[in-house]
Amino acid sequence: MSHYDKHVFFCVNQREAGADCCHHAGASELQAYAKDKLKSMKPSQAGRIRINRAGCLGRCDDGPVVVVYPEAIWYQVFDRADIDEIIEKHLIGQVPVDRLRI
Repeated sequence: MSHYDKHVFFCVNQREAGADCCHHAGASELQAYAKDKLKSMKPSQAGRIRINRAGCLGRCDDGPVVVVYPEAIWYQVFDRADIDEIIEKHLIGQVPVDRLRI
């Protein structure tokens, strides 16, 4: 049994200047935002969900990308509103956000 109900990985890999990558697309900032948002929620929610940085997840052209386990659902995120939607609908509400899936 996993220690967390959901484990979320944000690709934050940085490639050379000019190359497509999640870091250049703002992944580090979005990951920090997601982590801070969860910390501000009720402890019962924040304690069951883990937000982590990851190295390259191999989807550089789609970045920033996020993968949620245990379901192994991949998302392409663009802004804080997308992060809010994933947290509220998928991580808490248990319903994947189809419009962001890749």
